[in-house]
Amino acid sequence: MSGENSVEALLEEARLTASVPAPAERQRLREAASLSRAQVAAAVGVGRTTVANWETGVSDPTPPGRLPYLRLLKGLAEIYPATPAAAAAPEPTVDPVSFVPAFPAAPETLRGLDGRAIEGDPGPCIRCGVETTYQSTDGRPLHSGALCQPAGSAAPPAPPAPPAPPAPAAPAAPATPAPVAVSPTPAPVPSRPERRARSAARAQADTTALIARAVQDEAERAGGDEEAALKALIKRAIPDVMHLFNETRATARYDYTAYPALPDILKKPSKKDPDQIWEARPRFHHPGYSLRAPGDVRVTALDVNAAYLSALKCWLPIGKLEHSTSTDGVDLKRSGVHLITPGEWAHPHLPDPIGDRDEPGALWVTNSTLRLLQRLSGPKYALTEAPVIHESWTSGATENFLDALRKLLSAARDEAIENRDTLTLEYVKAMYSKFISTMGESIHNREMVRPDWMHIIHSQAYANLWGKAYKAHQAGLDIVAMMGTDELHLTGDWRQVFPEGRGVSQMKIKHSDAKASGEYTIGTVAR
Repeated sequence: MSGENSVEALLEEARLTASVPAPAERQRLREAASLSRAQVAAAVGVGRTTVANWETGVSDPTPPGRLPYLRLLKGLAEIYPATPAAAAAPEPTVDPVSFVPAFPAAPETLRGLDGRAIEGDPGPCIRCGVETTYQSTDGRPLHSGALCQPAGSAAPPAPPAPPAPPAPAAPAAPATPAPVAVSPTPAPVPSRPERRARSAARAQADTTALIARAVQDEAERAGGDEEAALKALIKRAIPDVMHLFNETRATARYDYTAYPALPDILKKPSKKDPDQIWEARPRFHHPGYSLRAPGDVRVTALDVNAAYLSALKCWLPIGKLEHSTSTDGVDLKRSGVHLITPGEWAHPHLPDPIGDRDEPGALWVTNSTLRLLQRLSGPKYALTEAPVIHESWTSGATENFLDALRKLLSAARDEAIENRDTLTLEYVKAMYSKFISTMGESIHNREMVRPDWMHIIHSQAYANLWGKAYKAHQAGLDIVAMMGTDELHLTGDWRQVFPEGRGVSQMKIKHSDAKASGEYTIGTVAR
């Protein structure tokens, strides 16, 4: 950049800085343009939490996002000028009863150009006093995302012990050789992976504390009315889980595209009509059994615990989807959606992994469904022919993209079950279920538009359920029915196959109004 251009840039920034809007006005301008914080963050090159801090007055705009952010505010102010009445109006007061708070914004973590938190020399965190290798934007030690407890919660250092009184003089003893001093073995310095693991463990503990704090706040605000507290928690579930998602991404290896350009197959033709992706949702009933036939075959209806939470462990594309017409297969490190013709399914006693279709032929499926079909056509299973791939929309992918969030919510769920804490349990369930259902195209969550992720996670839940059904079949149990994401009806002693309980890796008997015990009898029909 020439000297003249550098001077002009400095003058432009000075002019913009002289009229920078107040935090409340920054938020008003963004909302007037119907922009989300994630959109503004992507445009100016900062994190969503940074934009939130700028709008709430926690921090002021700083480089490198400062100049583009001020330019954006100036342009929005020209399009959406404040009315005289609004400019003269006092700051609105917030009704503490009706306001639904998200988790408090955290101080900024120093990040590189790739968005990842930068590590430096270890030191005591400026908030909690526990050692960390991460830094704040002003160079001081700070846990990534500032998820630790506020400073002062750590135990203060113990005061130095008073000096011991001098001992009385003793009679002189014969001189003896002084023992050779042996220096203590220095404590081993933790390796970088060890420091990263410790930091991740502390971050998970801190974010789990945020969940507990939210439940406590709403319970106190509701004055002991658990139903009202649960209603408030469900209302704030989306912004809260998005905050947790953003914080679990603080030290992630991969950046992602929140608003990629989407192919037409992922766009809804109207609000009521779905897009073209087939998720392979099962609706299977064994042809050899019937409720109408007399008999005494005992069946147990089982429920898969937290099926969607487990499905967060799946291969997700992290960038813009790219088109390919290659029929040679799909790179295992890529994910997306694929137009395929599946092989024929000739096993009436097993659910079709493609689900119940109305029409044969080619169809668009997700990477989760394609991977299942490829496994079932391989030498280990040999249950069907390999699917024919006609074209694909894929991006580089990782299986661990949502793993930190999954582990965090799973740990909170387990703790709630152990403590018989129904309020927290339902709050956690609302967070992960709404996170998945609104990540596509929803007016309730404008921070990302990834319908491909939503379809892939749904399909992964169905693929996981198919795997459980096949495991039961291999153990000699008949699969009477398999429906939705979590319902499996089996004959025989299912406890010899699956552990019983409410944990994520366990199964429980499904209770309903029609079958209060979850167990019933059916008869056989001619095959």
